[in-house]
Amino acid sequence: MWKTPRVDLKLRLAMRVAALAAACFAGVSAYALIQSDRAADARLAEVAEIAARGLARQHAQLAWASPAPGSFPDVPTLAMAFSAPGLCIAYRAAGGEIYQRTCNGPQSGAADVPAPFARLYTRLFDPGREVGRRIDAHDAALGEAVVSVDARSVIAQAWQDTSGLLPVMGVTLLGLCVLVYAAIARALRPTRVILAGLERLAANDLSARLPDFDLAELSRIGAIFNQLAASLDRTVAERNELTRRLIGVQDDERPHLARELHDEFGQCLAAVAAVAASASQTARDECPSLLPECQSIQRTTARMMDTLRGALVRLRPPDIDELGLALSVEGLVAGWNARGRGTTRYELELSGRFQALPPGFSANIYRIAQEALTNAAKHAEATRVRLRLFKRDEAGGRPAGEIELIIEDDGRHSDIDMAARAGMGLLGMRERIAALGGRLSFAAAQPTGLILRAVIPAPPAALGADPG
Repeated sequence: MWKTPRVDLKLRLAMRVAALAAACFAGVSAYALIQSDRAADARLAEVAEIAARGLARQHAQLAWASPAPGSFPDVPTLAMAFSAPGLCIAYRAAGGEIYQRTCNGPQSGAADVPAPFARLYTRLFDPGREVGRRIDAHDAALGEAVVSVDARSVIAQAWQDTSGLLPVMGVTLLGLCVLVYAAIARALRPTRVILAGLERLAANDLSARLPDFDLAELSRIGAIFNQLAASLDRTVAERNELTRRLIGVQDDERPHLARELHDEFGQCLAAVAAVAASASQTARDECPSLLPECQSIQRTTARMMDTLRGALVRLRPPDIDELGLALSVEGLVAGWNARGRGTTRYELELSGRFQALPPGFSANIYRIAQEALTNAAKHAEATRVRLRLFKRDEAGGRPAGEIELIIEDDGRHSDIDMAARAGMGLLGMRERIAALGGRLSFAAAQPTGLILRAVIPAPPAALGADPG
């Protein structure tokens, strides 16, 4: 699925400010061009007024002087008083004919104006338009003085005025962008602290807290974050305490349940086995046709007895207080090898010293290993299961005092995520590890299989207490 590319917030805000500033500069430039066009119109009107009065004086001189033929209108003489580039002055008779149009040279650089600017300016302002003023003599109209400026000269002058502003606006815009980006970066610097706090919270570090910020909005975010983290910390602590109590109740109930199964169900199965053996003997002597059914009852009873023994072993583990965690786990693996009858090979690797671990903590580690092996035996269809148990007494790439339990099998897990989520056994194991303050993770083994890794901090009383 295509995703929209992420843009840095500082850059996005700086770009928006730059766009707004560029729009303001464009507005200023447009306003300057409009004012320049209005000023040009005013100058043309002034020149046309002066030209009209000059031509009127020329005509008035005919009444008392004897000028040479054709001395009116004398536009070239009149135009000599004006030196504006591209300025054109002409006389338009009453009949509409134009006489003696005189133009100054074009604006310098008229040929260097960019064509897009020339087209835009022509469309907006219509350069080269004429301004006329009537010439009156004895209350009669003699004609008009017509004044205009060459369009190329007007555009060149406008470009000259505008292009002079472009470097200033460009430098100003660039400086504004840099200053705005720096200001925004400084203002948003606390967001990195907020992001780091969120990452710590996502990594289950519920002790993460945010400091006070100068900005009111960020300060409110920090306050809500701290309240949320504190509430989550209390909730997780209460849940872990409740889980520890439930696990304690379960562990206390296991021996009672084991005794009930042994004394009641076990005795019943023993009686059924005895009756089945007696019935088999009687059937062999008196009714051979019933012998297969009696033997089937014996086999079923034997399987139920084996199942009961396995359940009793799981419910009532060895005395970890006397044997210790290492010997108890060795016995657990040996029991699985005996029950597996060679179909699945169970291996064990121990590293570290476990003598100083409290019995209750060791019992929890044993239960986690037991549940992990049971899960691998039931669901993995593996031919090889390896259990590794480490206690890190020195910081060798891991924190000192951590206990790491790894179960690796070569089974066929079609979906690692589903394997990590499925089963009440895994749920109980996850809750037990969480109650101990540890973490559980899953990974795919190569070429097939699943790796279960549990990392649990050792109790403070066990740190540094192992004998040398």
